[in-house]
Amino acid sequence: MKIKVRGMRGFFGRRFAGFVRAWMSTLRYEAVYLDESLDPVRQEGGPRIYLVWHEYLLAPVYLRPDANVAILVSRHRDADVLQAIADASGFDCVRGSTNRGGVAALRQLAARGEQQHLVMTPDGPRGPRRQLAPGPVYLASKLGLPIVPIVVAYDRCWRTPTWDRFAVPRPFTTGRMLLGEELPVAAGLDRAALEVRRLEIEQTMNRLTDEAEAWAATGRSRPDAKPCRRERPRERKAAPSTPRRAA
Repeated sequence: MKIKVRGMRGFFGRRFAGFVRAWMSTLRYEAVYLDESLDPVRQEGGPRIYLVWHEYLLAPVYLRPDANVAILVSRHRDADVLQAIADASGFDCVRGSTNRGGVAALRQLAARGEQQHLVMTPDGPRGPRRQLAPGPVYLASKLGLPIVPIVVAYDRCWRTPTWDRFAVPRPFTTGRMLLGEELPVAAGLDRAALEVRRLEIEQTMNRLTDEAEAWAATGRSRPDAKPCRRERPRERKAAPSTPRRAA
């Protein structure tokens, strides 16, 4: 019975993924790049850890398919639909979270981080909203990978009554995005140093999120904004390997 139920969830998840892709295609997107070379579509440099708040995950997954990315998805059954959406965009899904399968998931991400970019929702899967969990910073310190924040806002959206107030953009609205600069994380940080860096990165992400939401509230473009469209990597190749650093 469990297999049958999971199969049904997978079936409807795939159908829903197609619906979401069609829905997101009605939007217009603009992006401000603090460093355009960090856009995964450019395939420049080595692997990175991209962070995006749980409530705004739809836009990055839709816009950058097949970008040599592994994404952490919760083991909770509610995340089956999210996995279907990520699968449809060519993301390599790792199931786990800080609560369920966290250690195994971090090990899988560590292995993938040698060749792939990683995407994590640092406040997921259960919150608190817009508070960065220690996992991404620990992983960055262990692997020697920089963290890159991706923040999103919509000119008009609905909000779900969930812990993250998940943002559902209204059709034909505009998505506004900021791609931040690389945030380095030193190797082998102890617990106290990890907490200091965690707070710094959390503050940076929230500052950029406030900026993106203020921009979206104007309903207007910015002089430094560029049109952004759904785009696959310009060169189909894996990102160069980056040596691990000792934990």
